[in-house]
Amino acid sequence: MLEKLFDPASVAVIGASRTEGKVGRAVLDNLLESYSGRIIPINPKADEILGLPCYPTILDAPGGAELAVVVVPAVLVPDALEKCGLAGVKNVVVISAGFKEAGIEGSKLERRCAEIVKEHGMRMVGPNCLGIIDTASGLNASFAASMAKKGNIAMMSQSGAICTSTLDWADARGVGFSKFISLGNKADLSENDFLLEMEDDENTAVIAAYLEGVKDGPKFMEIAREVSRKKPVIVIKSGRTAVGSRAVSSHTGTLAGSDEAYNAAFSQSNVIRADSVEQLMDYIRAFSSQPIPDGRNIAIITNAGGLGILTADACQFAGLSLSSFNEDTIGKLRGKLPSAASLYNPVDVLGDARPDIYGFAIETILDDPNVDGVILLTSPQAMTEIKSIAEVVAKKCAHTKKPILCSFVGGTRIEEGEAILNRHHIPNYPFAERAVASMAALCDYGVMREHEYVLPEKFDVDKEFVSSLLRDAISNGRRTLGLESFDILRAYGIPVVETLNVKTLQGALDACENMGYPVVMKVLSADISHKTDVGGVRIGLENADDVERAYLTMMSDVRRYMPHAVVSGVQVQKMITGGKEVIIGMNRDVQFGPLLMFGLGGTYVEVLKDVSFSVAPVGVDVLKKMVSSIRTYPILTGVRGESPSDIASIVDTLCRVSQLVSDFPEILEFEINPLMVLPEGQGCVAMDIRLTLGGE
Repeated sequence: MLEKLFDPASVAVIGASRTEGKVGRAVLDNLLESYSGRIIPINPKADEILGLPCYPTILDAPGGAELAVVVVPAVLVPDALEKCGLAGVKNVVVISAGFKEAGIEGSKLERRCAEIVKEHGMRMVGPNCLGIIDTASGLNASFAASMAKKGNIAMMSQSGAICTSTLDWADARGVGFSKFISLGNKADLSENDFLLEMEDDENTAVIAAYLEGVKDGPKFMEIAREVSRKKPVIVIKSGRTAVGSRAVSSHTGTLAGSDEAYNAAFSQSNVIRADSVEQLMDYIRAFSSQPIPDGRNIAIITNAGGLGILTADACQFAGLSLSSFNEDTIGKLRGKLPSAASLYNPVDVLGDARPDIYGFAIETILDDPNVDGVILLTSPQAMTEIKSIAEVVAKKCAHTKKPILCSFVGGTRIEEGEAILNRHHIPNYPFAERAVASMAALCDYGVMREHEYVLPEKFDVDKEFVSSLLRDAISNGRRTLGLESFDILRAYGIPVVETLNVKTLQGALDACENMGYPVVMKVLSADISHKTDVGGVRIGLENADDVERAYLTMMSDVRRYMPHAVVSGVQVQKMITGGKEVIIGMNRDVQFGPLLMFGLGGTYVEVLKDVSFSVAPVGVDVLKKMVSSIRTYPILTGVRGESPSDIASIVDTLCRVSQLVSDFPEILEFEINPLMVLPEGQGCVAMDIRLTLGGE
């Protein structure tokens, strides 16, 4: 627990300054403004600062301190931390910059700081951070321009600029915070520690974060999955277009950038992802003030038909349903609203609607059991009483357990109304689409928090055989395995096509006679990633003449396209017809580990890029969703009279691949392409495999 970090009895400012404009002075000013505990300036060149006794070092301060805020130059920080440890300080906030963000020497300095903190059993925020704020204790141990208003949102950020901008935005709208944490470089404490801290914090109802990365991906998922059952966790992750630093050769590696891993990880741990800072702020307003709806059925109330139609469209795109009112609701609306009003959803109360008409419509619609939430729109027409309508909305919000989100659309004419809504903590969005997105997030969370995590299934497999095979490959310098490694799939219960590996034309002819026609022939070479691209695949071979012709032309094509590739022979496969080709792949993400990929297989994956991702190990419920979420899923369920594919066998194969790549971290990339999926009840067959190994 980090209680003394946020509610210390005493705070030392190491690097406190008399000079206005310096960080050491700003931190001291902020503490003096709101903090009631003991403040201890530390500066060897001063006896007192702002009327407070000042000491040369923390060791000289009588009674020590429960929290130290360090704002000295980077090279002096290790010594300051050493003295904090000797003085018995348990928590430190290192605001000083000049660490790993500054290069190699800074990284060394940061590692030394982390070592000192660990040696003394301390916990450290930063370095290179803005500081921390706790409104319950009045602690403002930061150099932010102002203290946050008291509220129920805990915000953490890797960007100090995002911190200060969010505080200023919130101040203008009356949005309050319980805690504000600038994470900095996360040399010790990270988002995982603060998620755990805020899970049981009675002052926090919503957790928000701006992250540039996570320190321990699997641990983040585990913690977020538990915390999100109690409180919504909303994250904006920057660096969405970044690609992995390691070169990749598989389809999975090409398509699986870091953002796909974060999307999958957030989804599997019930984290709500915001796509922009604006959206993050929109969401936290809704979550901090509105109840979570019981369903996705939304009513729209408007005084302008155009706004109502646009909002209805936005609801459809966001996956929300427009409520169908019961007859009693329709009757009440008909008895009170003007004859020209629209009584059905969206409800158009017309441009000259008085505040009491708004109030009646809100109350009537909220009473309908088919309504889970309301989006209220107001256009400032000449006769519209904006201020009075806002007051009516505030009264109705106070007596309902259903969310009401407003969109008073306009500029100067809606300012008074918006101020009233802000005072009553009712979110108002300048455009209806933003209100809809926030309502959808509320509805999504209502589903998320009820979701039960399904543990990954464990299969009885021959793990020792695969381990021996991979060890042998690595010891012999073979980092890429292809068709010759079908035995890995067999060991994990994944069905593979009947195959024979041969080295010569005569061997191919004999294999085909034994196997029976028709057959497929593929070149065997660890140097060739995509066999089709170099003419290394021949299908539909019906007799010996076909095989001889295919063998000779294939070898010629391969030598022409890849003259330096080492070819060890060919693989002859029994030709499978009547199925659909899909791809199952894995790329080991640097943050989260094995990232599974699924999509249509063969060459389609390159053209359509219609794929889905999940972080392994993963349960069958997520894998079913993974399969059904691709746009081309209807092809697998059967279109235009076609029989449905054996989707259950795809899910089973994904489960087994999830276990395989989780069991062997030395597998960096893995791909079955294609996996031939037969009609329902007939299973699936792996037709090709490729994997890349790491390790020593």
